[in-house]
Amino acid sequence: MKLSDLRKLTVKKHLRVRFTLSNGMECTVNEHGVARIPALSAIPGFNLEDELMAVMTFLVEPAAAGPKDKAAPKVRAMTRDEMSALAAADSHGETAHDEHDD
Repeated sequence: MKLSDLRKLTVKKHLRVRFTLSNGMECTVNEHGVARIPALSAIPGFNLEDELMAVMTFLVEPAAAGPKDKAAPKVRAMTRDEMSALAAADSHGETAHDEHDD
């Protein structure tokens, strides 16, 4: 799974995905596909794509529906294999849909 796959997944499924980098910082890919590392205060000495390859656990939560949504979003821990399968299933669904439109 590449960073671009994760970004597409978060946008299409309206999710937020968090994971911990090897240096202890946390990265969040939001429902807009934007990766943010809040603790980062300078140009990073790492490549986020490379860091993603080493991540084994992801925290996945639905993006908040809005201020009226009083229920706290449920956070689910997913393994690398589960995230890869979810991203692959989403990309296969997109391909099937695109072929159907032709």
